Amino acid sequence: MMTYQFGLAEIVTKINILKDEFTHIHQYSPIEHVSSRLKTPASILQKAARRGIPLKIDAIRENILDIAGVRISCSFISDTYRIAEMLGGQADVTVLETKDYIANPKPNGYKSLHLLVEIPVFLSDRVQPACVELQIRTIAMDFWAALEHKIYYKYEREIPEALLRELTEAAEAASRLDIKMERLHDEIDRIKSAPTTAEEVPGFPLPRDLLEMLRHFRTS
Repeated sequence: MMTYQFGLAEIVTKINILKDEFTHIHQYSPIEHVSSRLKTPASILQKAARRGIPLKIDAIRENILDIAGVRISCSFISDTYRIAEMLGGQADVTVLETKDYIANPKPNGYKSLHLLVEIPVFLSDRVQPACVELQIRTIAMDFWAALEHKIYYKYEREIPEALLRELTEAAEAASRLDIKMERLHDEIDRIKSAPTTAEEVPGFPLPRDLLEMLRHFRTS
């Protein structure tokens, strides 16, 4: 458990460094919120028993890959892929698996970008690799997923069909909101980066002598 805790701390540190650096350079951060969690030993044992995994450390480490998890909330859809690319491109981070539920949502409408990464943890007597699951999604996706999770467990995983349909419709509404906000963001960036025309430059009075000099050079 300590190995996974250290691996979690290293990944969170990397994310915060990227966030601060990006904010410093671009005056904008693609990361809105970061949270992490470590499964409890009881939860790990329950999952192992449910999946028929031998209750041995090596077997658990090899078959249960979401013991450590990090959730990253981003402003826009493009930010989720940008963060995944920046983290995956670091020399000591190995991306083991990518599941793109943004491009290919689950049947209930769930959207998120999942990365399973491995990071080395340097202990006093060895280097122990630790797996960390990253869930990267927009604020709208995260809001929907949090409420869906509460409903899922309230009904003990047996959600009525009518409620499932409404959840799917809510996911579609969240997706439309993400697309619209990204379009507005891109439009504002386009306007800000457009070259300023002479008509847009605010006028200010020039001394009469300077105006006469400029007129003289234009006509000569």
